[in-house]
Parts: sequence; structure tokens; C-alpha cells
Amino acid sequence: MKALFLSLLTLISLQSAGQITIGGFIREKSGEPLLGVNVFIEGTYDGATTDINGEFSITTEVSDSVVLVASFIGFHDYKVLLDNERNNIQLNIQLKEKINKLNAVVITAGSFDASDESKQVVLNSLDIVTTAGSSADIPGALNTLPGTQTVGETGRLFVRGGEGRETKTFIDGMIVHNEYSPSAPNTPGRSRFSPFMFKGMSFSTGGYSAEYGQALSSALILKSKDLAELTRTDLSLMSVGADVSHTSVWKNSSFAGKIQYTNLTPYFALVNQNINWDKAPTDYNGNFAYRLKTSKTGFLKIYSNMSTSEMDLYERDIANPETLLPTQVTNDYLYFNTSFREVLSDKWGIHVGTSFTESNDFASQAGQSREEDISGRHGKLVLDYIHSDQITLKFGGEVLLRRGDEQLINDLGQSLDSEFDETIAAGFVESESYLSSSLAFKAGVRAETNSLVGNTSINPRLSAAYKVGEKSQVSLAYGTFRQAPSNNTIYRLNDADQELARHYIANYQWLGDGRSFRVEIYRKDYSNLTRFSDQYDPSTFSFDGDGFAEGLDLFWRDSRTFNNTDYWVSYSYLNSERNYRDYPGAFRPPFVSTHNFSVVGKRFVQSIKSQLGLTYSFASQRRYNDLNEEEFLGGKTPNFHDLSFNISYLYSNQIIVHAMVNNVLGFDNIFGYEYTDRPDDAGVYARRAIKQPAKRFLFLGVFFTLAKNKSISQLPNL
Repeated sequence: MKALFLSLLTLISLQSAGQITIGGFIREKSGEPLLGVNVFIEGTYDGATTDINGEFSITTEVSDSVVLVASFIGFHDYKVLLDNERNNIQLNIQLKEKINKLNAVVITAGSFDASDESKQVVLNSLDIVTTAGSSADIPGALNTLPGTQTVGETGRLFVRGGEGRETKTFIDGMIVHNEYSPSAPNTPGRSRFSPFMFKGMSFSTGGYSAEYGQALSSALILKSKDLAELTRTDLSLMSVGADVSHTSVWKNSSFAGKIQYTNLTPYFALVNQNINWDKAPTDYNGNFAYRLKTSKTGFLKIYSNMSTSEMDLYERDIANPETLLPTQVTNDYLYFNTSFREVLSDKWGIHVGTSFTESNDFASQAGQSREEDISGRHGKLVLDYIHSDQITLKFGGEVLLRRGDEQLINDLGQSLDSEFDETIAAGFVESESYLSSSLAFKAGVRAETNSLVGNTSINPRLSAAYKVGEKSQVSLAYGTFRQAPSNNTIYRLNDADQELARHYIANYQWLGDGRSFRVEIYRKDYSNLTRFSDQYDPSTFSFDGDGFAEGLDLFWRDSRTFNNTDYWVSYSYLNSERNYRDYPGAFRPPFVSTHNFSVVGKRFVQSIKSQLGLTYSFASQRRYNDLNEEEFLGGKTPNFHDLSFNISYLYSNQIIVHAMVNNVLGFDNIFGYEYTDRPDDAGVYARRAIKQPAKRFLFLGVFFTLAKNKSISQLPNL
């Protein structure tokens, strides 16, 4: 009996010597305990889960050291090597949060994003097409967002006190020159590119990425679609012309081509215009897109857009309205873009792109003419490196080549020929860091050398975002941005200095289920702006102009409150002054309106299978220089008003009928005045109001889709 007792005691002692107890607490970075963490000994069935206090305890038999693992959804696994020298081990473990990009904070200061992947979709392709008053034009729809100013005589994007040329367009990372179609004097042009060719867009009203340059105020970054989904043919018959397109789809590639003819002669015969047209605007346009999936992760895109356009009209002489001045405007345009992207490994990715632009503009009036040839080349290489789910890097370089030729001929037949060659070489690096799902930083720098100036500039870009609630966040951004002066300046002075703007932005955004709200304040400081007393005399030029723009932007969108209804409201306050060009001091430029307001509504009515759209836009007074008054830029235009309506009717699965009326109420908007060069005998300068070509614009179109799959419906396009 005594022998048996001694044997049991020895066995228990040996077992105790091979057992250890491991316990402790598990918390997150903030110190909050984590409930339900799975804690176990690697390679065994011994484990436990943490309680409400984050506490756990495990007893295990070991003959050597062990590896303790703590695992919890949303956090990185924690592993630690422990030896069995102690029977009781106590640990305090802090788990490191994984960054879930779907739920993480997103830097939004200065940027409106819209894409299939973006969680804060603002305007997608269908939004643009179905926004009343936009005429399916990308800038037209973006002008309903805060930060833009209504400048109805150009149709371009004027952003936060910047001129239209200060907003640049990029397609798949490559710059686009002369992105607007030609137009008659003081009439709006349109973007050359259809919104349906893009799967996503980022409209940056300031503080954009270091990858992009040569845009002083804003960058419109467009991402083209990937492989087409089905083979189809589309036919459009419109009040302004017609087009036909065809898409073919294969296993790993697709091709889409489109031919469009626009002729406004029949339309102008029905709707009276304020312009005496001799030959209404006509345009021949063709474009194609080829997509090839080169591997599981590789993708090649090729896109081209070609057009030729012409218009002839008679402008009335300002001093003698009975005198008609023959005017002609023509343009030939070619844009080509190719890009390739590939995932090189689980850490590395590459994007390579090239583009070129050829554009010839010709305009003549009463014996005077101007012809300009612009050619541009762009090559870019970008590398992406994923260090971890918390840190990513993007760096690369690019070369932009641009050449301009201008010929001016006066009414005496005298010619002034000018040209320039510009080469810009740039390199950039940018990192994005997530310290947690609630805090993110982006830091970048862009180095740029311009051959016209001959020096290198360093331009930092910084931004950060912090999640203050489950649905809300704040963002900050700062950056310096440079751009070559206008072509007219470079023609006169080839070594013109680059202009500079510094952006300061603070943003708050709230995203709910079907609702979003954002408010943003900003300040822009301009320097190195071009000044002159005679725009044709290079000796009068200097680059010491300056200015500022500051303001407040508000945006609200709601697609949940009312069934089948989506609407948004935007408001912008802008205070801006510039001392540049031939200004005698700092003044508010003529393209700036202090208040801009838009309301956009869309409703799908199932009973009539139609989507209805309504847009109201308001812009406060703009300044103009009244030559009959002593005060510089002392004139004020009336406020701008526009109420536009459209309807899209689904006649059948493959047919949509679309009708639109801009400026339904016929507001007589005035954008400024033109004056004669010399006063009359009484010392008065005659003038003419700059107005819309017609009080209203009407559009009617029928859109057909032909596909093998007859069940394909046009309903998603509503």
C-alpha cells in the first residue's frame, strides 16, 4: 500500500512539472479590453477565449517551449514564444488592428470621387447623362457640385477662383490637351469625351495627388472602362445629329467603335438663335477603344478620339449693328491614349502609359485670322508598392512634351508668327499610411523641371483624415501646385515663369445609408501670376502678380427619404481677388461669382416607365469692366438663373426616348459686355451684352440597342 501511494505521488509530481498556466489580458491600442479573442497553444487543442474584461487562462502540458497565439477578427494575429521555466506566466497583450479598406477612413479633402469601387459615390456616368441641364456633358454636370462657378459663355470648369485653363483633364493618368470642342465666340463648348466611356472619376477641387501636375486649381481624373460585357450595336437619332456604335466581345478582349455626325442646321431652322448662322456647327467624330486582358492581372487599353468641325456665322459690329462681320471657326483634332497595368507580385504593381494630342484651330473675322497648332506628347511610369495593409507607396516619373505654333494676320495682311517648345520632366513619390482604421495620412512630393524656365521646383502635397464617428470623418490637405502660363503668354515670352498656387483645405463628411453630407473650407494663395501692360509686347511682361481665393462649400445628397427619388443640393461661397494681367491692382476677376447654388432632383415613375429630372442653378452677380465708368471692373451683371427639365422614357427593352429643355422659364441671362476699341464722338464706348445663343435649348433623341440577348434592357441607363 505504501509503495502504491509513493508511485502515485511521484506520477503527480512529474505531471505537475510538465504543466504551465498562461494567463493575462488582451486589449486593443486604446486600452479597451477585447471580448472573445481566441487564445491557444500552437499545435495543440489547449486554448481559451477572453471574457468581458479581456482576461484568459490556459493550462497546458509541455515538454519544451510553446508558441502562444491570439487571434481576433479585424486584428493581426499575435504570436509569442514561451518557455516552461515558470509554471505560471502572466501576459499583457495588445492586438494591432488590421486596416479594412472598406471601413477605413478615406481622405476626401478637396476631392469628389465616383467609381464602381468607391464607397462615397458622388456622380457616376449615369448621373451625368441624366442630370437636367448638363446635356450629357461631364463639365456641365460637375458644375452642379460645390466649388464650381457658372461661366455660361464658355461651358468650362472654373474651380474656386481659378480660370478655366487651371483645371486639367487626365484619362487613365494621361493628360488631355484641348479637351473642349470648338465654339462660336462667347458661346459654350462641350467636353469631347462621352461619360459612358468611364467607370469612375475623381473631381478634385484642390489638394490632389502628387502624381498629377500642371493644374493650378483642379484635376479631373477619369478612369476608362475595362472589358465590355456583351456584343451589341447602338444607334442614336437626335435633333442635333446621329451616331452608330458597335461593340464586339471575345474571351479576353473587346473592341468598341463609334461614328457620330452632328449638324445643327435643322435645329436652328426650328429654334430662333441670337446668332446669324451662315453654316451651322457641323462635326464629324469617330472614336474607338480596344481592351485586352494580357494575363490574370495584366490589362492593356488603347483609345483614340478623332474629330473635325466647322461653323460660319455673321457677327454684328458692336458700333454698327447693321454691319455683319463674316466669322469662321474650324478645328481638326486627334487624341490617342494607351495604358498598361500589371501586378508584378503580391507587393508590386506597375502602370505605364502614353498619349498624344494634335489639334489645329482656325478662326477668322472680317479679314483678321488666328491659326494655332498644338501638339502634345506624354509618357508616364508608375510603380505601386504595398509594404503592408497599413503602408503603401506610389512613385514614378513622366515626361510631357508640348509644341505650339501661332499665326496672327491683321486686316492689313500683316503676319505675326510665334512658337514655343516645352519639355516638362517630373518625378514623384507618395505614401499612404493607416495608423488605424480611423486615422490615415498621405504625404507626397513632386519635383518638376520645365525647359522654358530652366529650374527645378519641389512641390509637397500633404493630407490626413480622422474618423470621428461610425459614419463621419474630418480631412485636411495642403499642397503647392504649379502651371505654365497661358499659351498667349508663352508665345510672347518663351521663358515665362510658372505660376504657383498653395492650397489649404479642411473637410467634414458624413455618410449614411443613402445620404451624404460634406462641408469644406479652403484658402488658395496665388503667386508668380502673369502681369503686362500690353499683351502683345514682351517687354511689358512680369511674373510678380498674386491673388487669393477663399470660401465655403456645402453638399447634401439623399436617395433614401423619397421612394425612387434622388436629389442633391450644393452651395458655394467664394471670395477672390487677383492682381494680374493688366489690372491696376487687386480686383475680383470677371469669372468669379460670390454665391453659387444648385438643386438637382431625379425621380423614376414606374407607371410611365420614365425618369424625370429637374435642375435649378443660381449664380450671383459677376463683375465686368464698364469702359464708360471710371471704376475698374465696376460693372455688375444680373444674377444668373436656370431651371432645366428632362425626361427619359423606356419605350421598350431596347429603346429609350429622351427629351430635355434647358432654361425652361427663358431667363435672359447676361454674362458680361463687349465694348468697341474706341469711343464715339461723344466719348462713349458702344457695347453689346454677352448672352446665351438662345433663351432655351431643346433636345430630343431616340436611342436603340441591338443585341443577341433580347432580354437586355435599357432600364439601367435610366
